[in-house]
Amino acid sequence: MNSLTDIIRVFPRKTTATPDDDLVRIGVLPTMFDKADEVHISVTFKEDLGIADYLYSQWKHVADTKIGGAATGQSSGEFVPGMYLKHGYTITSRGCPNNCWFCDVWKREGDVREIEIKPGWNLLDDNILACSDDHIKAVFKMLGEQDRPAELTGGLEAARLKQWHVEELYKLKPKQLFFAYDTPNDYEPLVEASKLLLAGGFTASPKSHRLRCYVLCGYPKDTFEKAELRIKQVAKLGYFPMGMVYQGKSGINSEWRAWRRLWCNPYIIHSLLKHEQ
Repeated sequence: MNSLTDIIRVFPRKTTATPDDDLVRIGVLPTMFDKADEVHISVTFKEDLGIADYLYSQWKHVADTKIGGAATGQSSGEFVPGMYLKHGYTITSRGCPNNCWFCDVWKREGDVREIEIKPGWNLLDDNILACSDDHIKAVFKMLGEQDRPAELTGGLEAARLKQWHVEELYKLKPKQLFFAYDTPNDYEPLVEASKLLLAGGFTASPKSHRLRCYVLCGYPKDTFEKAELRIKQVAKLGYFPMGMVYQGKSGINSEWRAWRRLWCNPYIIHSLLKHEQ
């Protein structure tokens, strides 16, 4: 069922992307006034699965109740605007052709597949540049028709970035573009992407924070020194870096959790990098 009028959606926690309509509930138990044809419990983070099970035990008495979301490992179907993401967020493809060891996307969704393009200004596709040229052009056209500047927060794979991508992206005047430095093999593509972007009219950080790059840190055998070096490498290329700490089956250990308070906070990162200059 895709109608927002008969489905209560329950989320264990609220994020900036959580819908905010009248049928959304955040981590609460049902009341006598809650009526619906279905209840969907949506789980994004694996650490919330236990909470989701408890919420299910309570909400199942209201209506037919289902648990879904990225954390469950279930494959996703067509994107329904406003259902599990706030209006303005959109997804036009699922999956990714890269079998990265640290990522669950390809395990959950398989290879990239294009789905119907629904309007929105914040694109969350897992790997939009792995799609066909026709699909990418149609998505860029849609983004240009919105009443807010585009944001490509799902990320752009630097190794797939082409000159025509840069030209089309520059026309969009996006608020922010996200890249990723996940493995050593990502560095050289980030170098080449930086050259294309800066030559194409984009402004380097720190003058602009439009070009952003997540830096994966805290994975096995990583150290604080190596992680901070990668962050500084990214900054020198003109991207504004953000540390993203790897979370294994046992979660994030306390030392990396403390480190994350510095290198995952954009205001502190800006201050730390300014001090380095």
